[in-house]
Amino acid sequence: MSPHSTYDTLRHLADSWGLVATMILFLVLALWPFRPGAREHNEAAANSIFDDEDPRGNDNVQ
Repeated sequence: MSPHSTYDTLRHLADSWGLVATMILFLVLALWPFRPGAREHNEAAANSIFDDEDPRGNDNVQ
C-alpha cells in the first residue's frame, strides 16, 4: 500500500464518518441543556451569581 492510498483512505473516512460523528456530537451538546431532568440544574446555574447578595439589597461592602 502506498502512502498516497493511505492518505486517500483516511481522507475518505474523515469526510464521511468524521462528518457524521461531528454532527452527532454537535446535536448531543446543543440539546443537552434542554433535556427534561435538567431544569433544576439550569435554574441553579442561572441564579448562582446572586448567591452572595443580601436579599434586602445591603451588600455589606466594606
